[in-house]
Amino acid sequence: MTVTGLLAPRGARRRGIAFAILLGISILLMGISSTPIATQLQRATSFAFQPAQEALSGFARGATSIVSAITEINSLRGQNDALRQQNQRLADENAQLQEIQRENEQLAGLLQIRSSLGYQTVAGQVIARDASEFRRDVTIDIGTDRGLREGDVVVAAGGALAGRVVQVGSNFAKVLLINDTSSTVTGQVLPTAATGEVIGQLGGALIMQDIDSTEKLQIGQEVVTAGITLGNGIRSPFPKGLVIGQILDVERDANAVVQTAFLQPAVNLDKLEYVLVITDYVGGLPPISASPAPSSAPLPSSLSGTPAAGAPASP
Repeated sequence: MTVTGLLAPRGARRRGIAFAILLGISILLMGISSTPIATQLQRATSFAFQPAQEALSGFARGATSIVSAITEINSLRGQNDALRQQNQRLADENAQLQEIQRENEQLAGLLQIRSSLGYQTVAGQVIARDASEFRRDVTIDIGTDRGLREGDVVVAAGGALAGRVVQVGSNFAKVLLINDTSSTVTGQVLPTAATGEVIGQLGGALIMQDIDSTEKLQIGQEVVTAGITLGNGIRSPFPKGLVIGQILDVERDANAVVQTAFLQPAVNLDKLEYVLVITDYVGGLPPISASPAPSSAPLPSSLSGTPAAGAPASP
């Protein structure tokens, strides 16, 4: 018989003995557990460990609650971020709608005055401003492609005079505003019809000077373009009746023959956005073809320097 054959029965016997011992212990414990002493011992043990069990249960419930609270907080935080983004998006859209509405109102105001002007006009948008402290001009987005030329009159909302075109390109034009120091407009006070020269002033009111001192001016009176036609058919550079502004103050000198008024422009010239350009008004000198031709008749002898027949010669 081999060694392996001898070891196999011994291992089987050991496992059988161990199994029999465990089975006996189990039967013994089952018998003991049913006795009153074992029952009391179990109750005492359960009572002794009850606080620890409750503490462990409370800790487990607390941990579960904390985990649930953290999960809920993260969920609420995500919802809050989503709501904040949505609110910001709605605020941006609302701001855009308000800006569109404001622009539409300005354009509607310009379209309303277009028919009342009685001239052909083209609408333009301000795309640049002169940042210099010594100039007041703007650039608009229309030019010769829309029929503009130098000298065209520019009007803002409410029929208010804004300025004149001083430079024009194919798709842009530079407008000299009436509050520039080089701008001069002949104004007329309503309803007195008193006239004076309105001169621009940087960062302040317009100055209306050379007003007859006998005219009684009042604060709040409106000043419009006079549109006066001079001799030889010379037209005013600005059509009659465009609003320039209102009188803010009057400066009088008892010994002077003229007085000066200070005007508040009818529109905020520093915040122009949309304008109308009058394209069919021609001011200034008439064309050469409309000027009277020089006379071909001989000059009188008194002007020509040649003595008339029969007249004595000058010594």
